[in-house]
Amino acid sequence: MDSYGSSLNRSQSLTSGLEKSSPTWKPSHSRSSSTLSSRHSRQIVKDWEVIDDPQAEMHAGGDNPQDMTTPGICEGYLLKRRKWPLKGWHKRYFVLEAGNLRYSKSQHDVSRGRVQGSLDLSFAVMSINKKSNRIDLDAGDILYHMKAKSHELFYIWVTKLQAHRQYKKNEAAHVHSSLLQTLSQGTVAGHEQRNGDLSSAGMVDSAGAPALVLPSDNTAVNSKVSAWLQQSHDPDTCVQELNRCCVDLSELNRLIQRLQLLEAGQAFTNGDLKRIISTQNLSLEKPKKSRSGKMWGHSRTLSRVEALGMLSSSHLNSSPHLGTSVPSIPEYVYSQLSPPTVTSPEGKKIQQDICAMSLRVLASLKTVHETLSQERQKMQEVWESNNIHQSNTLAEPAVVRRSSHGPPSVADSAAEYFDASDDILCGSSSEVSDESGLSDGSTTNSEPEEGHASATRKYRASISKSPNSVVPKSTGRRTKLPAHCPDNSHVGLMAILYNNIGKDLARVSMPAPLNEPVNLLQRLCEELEYSELLDTANNTADPYQRMIYIAAFAISGYSTATFRNRYKPFNPVLGETYECIREDRGFRLISEQVCHHPPISACHADSDNFSFWQDQRWKNKFWGKSLEILPTGMVNVTLPRYGDHYEWNKVVTCIHNVLSQQRYLEHYGEVTIRNLKSNICTCKITFVKSRYWGSDTNKNEVQGTVLDQSGSVIHRFGGLWHEGIFCDTLPTPQCVWKPNPQPKDYQLYYGFSTFAMELNELTPDLLPLLPPTDSRLRPDQRMLEEGKVDEADKKKDDIEEFQRERRKELIKRGEEHVPRFFKKAKDSCGRDVWLTNGTYWKLRENPGFANIENTAMW
Repeated sequence: MDSYGSSLNRSQSLTSGLEKSSPTWKPSHSRSSSTLSSRHSRQIVKDWEVIDDPQAEMHAGGDNPQDMTTPGICEGYLLKRRKWPLKGWHKRYFVLEAGNLRYSKSQHDVSRGRVQGSLDLSFAVMSINKKSNRIDLDAGDILYHMKAKSHELFYIWVTKLQAHRQYKKNEAAHVHSSLLQTLSQGTVAGHEQRNGDLSSAGMVDSAGAPALVLPSDNTAVNSKVSAWLQQSHDPDTCVQELNRCCVDLSELNRLIQRLQLLEAGQAFTNGDLKRIISTQNLSLEKPKKSRSGKMWGHSRTLSRVEALGMLSSSHLNSSPHLGTSVPSIPEYVYSQLSPPTVTSPEGKKIQQDICAMSLRVLASLKTVHETLSQERQKMQEVWESNNIHQSNTLAEPAVVRRSSHGPPSVADSAAEYFDASDDILCGSSSEVSDESGLSDGSTTNSEPEEGHASATRKYRASISKSPNSVVPKSTGRRTKLPAHCPDNSHVGLMAILYNNIGKDLARVSMPAPLNEPVNLLQRLCEELEYSELLDTANNTADPYQRMIYIAAFAISGYSTATFRNRYKPFNPVLGETYECIREDRGFRLISEQVCHHPPISACHADSDNFSFWQDQRWKNKFWGKSLEILPTGMVNVTLPRYGDHYEWNKVVTCIHNVLSQQRYLEHYGEVTIRNLKSNICTCKITFVKSRYWGSDTNKNEVQGTVLDQSGSVIHRFGGLWHEGIFCDTLPTPQCVWKPNPQPKDYQLYYGFSTFAMELNELTPDLLPLLPPTDSRLRPDQRMLEEGKVDEADKKKDDIEEFQRERRKELIKRGEEHVPRFFKKAKDSCGRDVWLTNGTYWKLRENPGFANIENTAMW
């Protein structure tokens, strides 16, 4: 009992460690924690806690796999939040088993094997918010926001998650040590034993305890796979393996029933019950009743636990400190962290048999899966090669079929090999359908599907055969920056981010070495790098083809992020402005920071062929391993020749593994483009979420369709947002857009494109024409561009402090900041928007900004 109590005490200190020891997480940079002094920041840090595992317990399971008892299954409904735009909670059914968390839309979907997402807890950072009953899990590639309906359920889930994560990490540590031991021995006897029968040599050691068999060491299974792969395919062999699995599963069922009967006949003390509950398979939902009044749908274990009253609300509330801190979870729940033991020798023997039988089933199923995967891949390659060979000859017949029978969708192109009805059912309830969308009621889908993958491979092959973009002609502007980007590895980024988990990082001051020498106002201008697509759209008579160029322009704005995941843009100060006149491209732009809380940037650009405007607010949230950038606001484009007014939203941008050198960036979600002046067509673009198990070739997929009034697909297009977009339904299939080649040594200059290099350039002839609020004149940004990092960091502090003083003065006078060049209005949907008031270019020309009073920014 003492060991159990000591384990409990360690567990209780686990979740309070961050709150008590958070001052030890101090930024190594002198100023990176300056923003934590505000009351709001302290409240955020207090509410959110990072749950970490103490190093002392990492190997609690010991060297014997028998000590690593698998924690009991926990399942039930939780609320799960959308990823974009972080609005709305959806009820999802979660199952926690053997260190893996998976979820589906309902318990019925779980029983049918329909899984919407899964997460390995050993890779996840877990942060909790006791006040709102929230649990966030960030595994780098996967991010879950969850919320329990009550404190009781919240504490049970937190405890179960901790136990399963502990188990999963101990299991990984044991596998690693076993592998090292196997490699160090390397004896012939060891090889002979691994090649022996699984039930006798591979599963039980000399002492009779179950031994861990690594899949990579199982040469018997590998030899079977090799033998099968040498054949074209052998369905009879697969049938034999599956029949063997059925026999083994029947035996497993019998063993499990014996073990349950054995445990049911034992008498337990209160201490035993506490340990047993930690291993129970808990279903936290009320069981359904049949017409006869009998309970069904739950295990014998749950009924027994409920009969004991161990999970009743009244029992949980009897704890005097419940709700004040996570360590106040009742002891019987914390017993989950103390692996129980089966004292009966017969029970131990049955567990060993179950382990051996399970590994046999796993080996057989893995072999079948690998073989079928190989055959399926061969079939796909043959099918794709035939399609690519026939794509040009079938182009004209495809146009005729679309005109008479309606065009095929993206999923239709793969209907020959994939079940269309299943795709529709699964697609409507995919990962992003409940996390990414335009509104709470949307059914947005950016999960990868087989149809998406095969179509993208075809688009990518077509793009690679298309000629590269022409290198932009020399404009006389600069082609490199004055200094290389600084090394920011010394900056305590982890301390800054962990102290602000769940907080909008737009309000957090970052050290200058983490910035790039452009700001968010200039980033808005950077979206016009491929403005020639809008020029083409304005000169395209067909409205459906016109929409394709608008869609390509909307996608092109994301391509700049490909090489830009190491630094962030400066946050503009209130009233800061930026102008850009590009006579070579035929447009001019003005942007202004119109609001500080929340931070909103507005811009407007004019050209003979288009008008472009938007106001954006970016929310930046850090969840332990990933940094999400969530834009709000709509993008607008008008084409004067046809009177079109297009409007669309933006998708989520996420930087994964933000604290490691293997970080990468992706966009996911759905964009809907509407013409507010005509309903003849709409466009839907899906930025496909990368596959967790996929390679780099599966990332950055984007696909879209142009729909007519009835919803029929007129055009389809796709590709990758960093490589190009191809449309195969045009009269002449063509690559609609390809990004410009990167300049020489771009990696030394923040990953900037040629266009980005020119954004902050300040020429002598431009200097007297700019207002003193222009971003080119911002001293900290200029110092960073010139390589004066320390000076830039100090100046950035001064500018931010000056901004705070300006706001205080306005509050004292009872005034509010009034933007100078933009005005607040309502759009057709009643949303607040910021539109140009048309005064900037007039004032610039006459009398000139040098001759009028201007607000001091720095």
